[in-house]
Amino acid sequence: MTEWVQTQGRKVVVDYGALWILVIVIGFFSFSSSSFLSYSNLSDILRSISIVSLLAIGVTFSLIIDGLDLSVGSIASLSTIVAAYCLIVLRQELLITLLLPIIFGIVIGCINGLFITKGKLADLLVTLAMMYVVNGIQLTITKGSSIYEGMSINNKVVTGHFIPSFLYIGQGSIMNIPVAVIIMGVCVIGTHIFLEKTTYGRTFFLIGGNKQAAYLSALPVDRYRIYAYMISGFFAALAGIVLASRVGTGQVSAGSPLLMDSITAAYIGIALFGKGKPNVIGTFLGACLMGILLNGFTMLNVPYYSQDIIKGILLIGAILLAKRN
Repeated sequence: MTEWVQTQGRKVVVDYGALWILVIVIGFFSFSSSSFLSYSNLSDILRSISIVSLLAIGVTFSLIIDGLDLSVGSIASLSTIVAAYCLIVLRQELLITLLLPIIFGIVIGCINGLFITKGKLADLLVTLAMMYVVNGIQLTITKGSSIYEGMSINNKVVTGHFIPSFLYIGQGSIMNIPVAVIIMGVCVIGTHIFLEKTTYGRTFFLIGGNKQAAYLSALPVDRYRIYAYMISGFFAALAGIVLASRVGTGQVSAGSPLLMDSITAAYIGIALFGKGKPNVIGTFLGACLMGILLNGFTMLNVPYYSQDIIKGILLIGAILLAKRN
């Protein structure tokens, strides 16, 4: 009996290790700073991780099919630039400003999937190459400059502006809940239900778990792998839209630094709950862990340049835990 209790206790600690770490971190910062658990600070944390969470959901889909999308950061950057260009230069309304970046993201994801499936190329190499291509496209569009209200193009001041309905996405609130957080919550819950409760969602897991068996079972493996990268591109584009609406400018390469954050969050998600597989709820909690750590260390006046060290340690730890599961 005692041995069984010890075994089960050890299993709980190992399987839910990342979750215990999250609880310990929250407890530590709560005691260290009286304002840590305030509504305004928690709201800031959730708002800050909303963009990373959206990117990480896309990365999770690529991990589910046993791939990895390295182009999500560049797609988010391009989406930010395209949205800003629509508003400032083309003076478009909300619908076009939202649709065009999303179409770009899905098309780029589709191209990734086609090169991987039809060209029989490695996921990492294709998405790495696409990362550079997309980054070059956005630099070509902007000539290396950010897009902002009152900017000059060919010595002529553009008259477009960020319309209130667009800024509301990243800066507005509904019942004191940031709109960006609501978007993140809907995406997390929606994708979790899709992956765990539908036949289509479970097919992604079947293909990622054993590709050869999926082929032998007559499953449309290549089609679903393309779908996974298209979904990844969609979420990357959505993250770019939220980013543009939050900062109110089209910043060049704004999404690129978020690539490693999203990958880290996804791998922490794999380590959660002992599942040993990518899962959206775990990915969201991974993003929460990163956001809480960075917010807490900022409140404790830890130098900002130490944050990359923290992220690197988190990524290594998450990969080790994921491999152990």
